[in-house]
Amino acid sequence: MAAMTKKQRVRAAIAGEPVDRAPFSMWGHDFLRESSAEELVEATLELYRAHDWDFIKINPRAPLLGEAWGNAYEMPSEQRSPPATKIFVQAVDDLRAIVSVDPRAGVFDEQLRAQRSVLEQAGGEVDVVPTLCSPLSVVGLLAGQPDLLVNLATEDAAAVHTAIAAVTETLIGYARALLDAGASGIFFAPLTWASRDTCSEDFYREFGRPYDLLLLDQIRDAEFNILHVCRDHNMLDLLLDYPVAAFNWADQGTGNPSLADIHARTGRAVMGGIDHVTLVDAGADEVQAAASTAGSIGDTRLFVTPGCSIPPATPDANRAALAAALRL
Repeated sequence: MAAMTKKQRVRAAIAGEPVDRAPFSMWGHDFLRESSAEELVEATLELYRAHDWDFIKINPRAPLLGEAWGNAYEMPSEQRSPPATKIFVQAVDDLRAIVSVDPRAGVFDEQLRAQRSVLEQAGGEVDVVPTLCSPLSVVGLLAGQPDLLVNLATEDAAAVHTAIAAVTETLIGYARALLDAGASGIFFAPLTWASRDTCSEDFYREFGRPYDLLLLDQIRDAEFNILHVCRDHNMLDLLLDYPVAAFNWADQGTGNPSLADIHARTGRAVMGGIDHVTLVDAGADEVQAAASTAGSIGDTRLFVTPGCSIPPATPDANRAALAAALRL
């Protein structure tokens, strides 16, 4: 088969059509270079150009959406997630104070500017997919600890629903703004909330799923929406009917379905095969072997990627090994 362009390869893989090889990418935080749009763009494009990914997933700083509603965080001085210095939600009354905000101002504007810059500098040759946390996960950020929000939901479920609904309204507007600004789709992430280690399936059915679907329905016209589920013991089975083009999860995580399992059970594309947890210590030959194994699962509807954000300390040789394995 003749070599495809990046966009041709991605579209064919999504559609289940023949591909010249499985598309691949990686993403992760650089906690020291995420505090501004300019730094984020520079760090993102630096790695894209070094490793020639088939698509770019923009990975903003972890607490970004918490900042939009009043959380505050310490600027990191080392490669770790910035600690919170102010948490907005302490009690039920704080949930009632959460209202919809302007989805094109503040941190939202910062990320829109970053996306536009990545698109302009990449020259239109590659799909760009920004990250968007789910409504429940954003309210979870505002509460600081998952246990607090779970307890508040027991105390006053209506207050939690009101807060999540307000955040959903904002995130729908923000998602539309990202697509209007040229994104090929949204990397939609419930973070830890779609894991049984955080909450029960019944909790997620009530406070997560309805708002996820409300948001995803508003962006279903995008070609490259991705659902990303974090952590072990995930609830991916509960979410396989979500209207997205691809599913990404830690397929080698404890209690999680395998890449081959979901590939066989859904008509959508799957993304994974690379264990983000062991990537720091693995040798380049191990990464190449994992990529080759993942690539053998199917002829299409497959992207070879990490199961989640890779650690900042991941050796450059391991990042390069992924590309080398798939280009053999």
